Amino acid sequence: MIVEPVTTRDYEARNDTDRAHPQLKQIKIQEPSEMLLYEELSRARIRELEHEFEVQRPWRRARAVRRWSRVARWAAGRADRYRDAS
Repeated sequence: MIVEPVTTRDYEARNDTDRAHPQLKQIKIQEPSEMLLYEELSRARIRELEHEFEVQRPWRRARAVRRWSRVARWAAGRADRYRDAS
């Protein structure tokens, strides 16, 4: 059995859905913008929650700074060792 992939464009061309349902074009245009609006709202809420979380716990940022400074010192030492070895 041979199966050919059918794209949305092929399916719509075969079934001619635009002529059968002319109001679908309006829905297709409005729906993504509404979805994007809700997505942007949810991202804004997530950012607000993360900001509130950081304000309540300032030691987390200090801990991250210490951790990254340790990593930076380790990386600098490793680079120095490789530079000296070559």
